[in-house]
Amino acid sequence: MCGRFSLTKEEAEIEKRFQAKFYTNDLVKRYNVAPSQLSLVMTDAQPDQLRLFKWGLIPSWAKDKTIGYKMINARSETVFEKPSFKKLIKQRRCLVIADSFYEWQPLGGKKKQPFRIGLKSWDLFAFAGLWDEWADTETGEIVPTFTILTTEANSLVAPIHDRMPVILEPEEEKLWLKKGINDQEILELLSPFPESEMMVYPVSEQVNSPANDNPAIIEPVS
Repeated sequence: MCGRFSLTKEEAEIEKRFQAKFYTNDLVKRYNVAPSQLSLVMTDAQPDQLRLFKWGLIPSWAKDKTIGYKMINARSETVFEKPSFKKLIKQRRCLVIADSFYEWQPLGGKKKQPFRIGLKSWDLFAFAGLWDEWADTETGEIVPTFTILTTEANSLVAPIHDRMPVILEPEEEKLWLKKGINDQEILELLSPFPESEMMVYPVSEQVNSPANDNPAIIEPVS
């Protein structure tokens, strides 16, 4: 699964990399994005804009918004079958912007070591995501939300966790957002990212708490 990630780049760099504009000037660097929090996405509906959506998919038909806590990830192997995802995979795909993600390696008992994982260059990248909008009947608010697709871990991530988020190659990002691509084209994008292009290092247990969101979280520890 993917339960935490980071987005620590400057707004201008993000806009240049994804050739899109953010709709305010209030983007804050995030070292520890957690479920239920807002983060930056680009949707197939507005591929020239970057917007803040809530992490944890709330389908438009959901009666209770708390379902979002259970839907932070979608397994790529079953995404065409699950009622919550099978329409969205065809109609509402998005890029989730990041520069690293975190996984935890069991050490015995309840002890786990967190690791930061990203590209060797530590450049920006995009997770393959799905999005939807949910209307709060009590307040009338429209809540845009997203989930991150996962796949089996590559050989770099596998010693830490058996799953990893789907990271798209830069040339795949436009195809992911393209309207009308067929199921086979979509499935071919949902593969593990090449381990040769990635790196990993251990980080502090500070990342365990969503309350911690500071530069110290991404510093290596011995």
